[in-house]
Amino acid sequence: MSVDFETDLLVIGAGAVGLAITRAAALKGHDVLLIEANDQIGQETSARNSEVIHAGIYYPKGSLKAQLCVKGALAMYDFCAQRGVTTQNYGKLIVATDQEQVAKLEALKAKGDDNEVPGLEMVSGKALEEKEPYLKAEAALYSPLTGVVDSQSYMLALLGDAENAGATAALQSQFIKASMQGGRYVVQISSMGEETTIGARRIINSAGHGAHEVSQHIEGVRRDSIPPRYMAKGQYFTTSKKPPFSHLIYPVPSDGGLGIHLTLDTGGSARFGPDIIWMNGDEAMDYSVNPADRKKFHQLISGYWPDLAEDDLVPAWAGIRPKIVPDGSQFQDFTIHGAETHGADGVIALFGIDSPGLTSSLALGEYVMGLEALDL
Repeated sequence: MSVDFETDLLVIGAGAVGLAITRAAALKGHDVLLIEANDQIGQETSARNSEVIHAGIYYPKGSLKAQLCVKGALAMYDFCAQRGVTTQNYGKLIVATDQEQVAKLEALKAKGDDNEVPGLEMVSGKALEEKEPYLKAEAALYSPLTGVVDSQSYMLALLGDAENAGATAALQSQFIKASMQGGRYVVQISSMGEETTIGARRIINSAGHGAHEVSQHIEGVRRDSIPPRYMAKGQYFTTSKKPPFSHLIYPVPSDGGLGIHLTLDTGGSARFGPDIIWMNGDEAMDYSVNPADRKKFHQLISGYWPDLAEDDLVPAWAGIRPKIVPDGSQFQDFTIHGAETHGADGVIALFGIDSPGLTSSLALGEYVMGLEALDL
């Protein structure tokens, strides 16, 4: 089959991680084509989150999330400072509202220390009051590394670096299928209604929610190697009321998530979320926010901000996190498959890249480009 375009590496999916991989590959001198089905970059998981730069506290020692979150956070602050992308290093307080939760905070600190998260500190009493006079809490775990980023500007900066290093990005370009011919993959793409054929030595599947379907249509990938697909919807609310806090405020994590937390955007306004609504992989991508859930949000937030009234909360947006476990009862690490797992030489597939994927994106890009299975 004749091809319209040849490339060393085809990256599928222009979320933060796909962009970071493309950038890392281009900076190493590889010829890279990035394709994205949407008409803009980062329109799904990467754009529908809290924009938090996580510190790496929550993850089991030795996991990819533990290894890449701390490294990625430090890299993100440096990258954004060099390129004029707005970040705010607010710091975070994970709060205990009773003595039982204090013990959970101490266990979290031990986990964060194992992961070499810098500067973690238990605070209570006068020290906590000095940090946040209006916070209602018995104690808190303070994380100075945590902050927020303007995620859209960050992703545009990643794309700019990649294109300046020679990468090509094609939006509105939907992956159809790939087959091995003549020692390279022949990939069919639908681009703005027209079919294009690409020749690619290697493929990186970073398609987020679409990663399972992409892998199903790559010749040589064993179907039994593709993990199950689940989704965790998270809703967000905002308020016009000025928050009395100067840090991000998080509850003790539960139910497979970090709990409904208060974050500040780069301008200092408050937003709350996400909650967690478990879905199976066959459900539609529903990004609506249920106004009736205002009551649930208020009950949880008022535990640490008693002066916030229920009517102060306004529905904002929702995001859907890609999952490969069904209910949060198991830890889900970043899952990266090469030929040793799925059987297709030259294909790397990423599954379940949820939080802290945005924070870890630069580190994930370097990690993927260093995999022996990629062989570039």
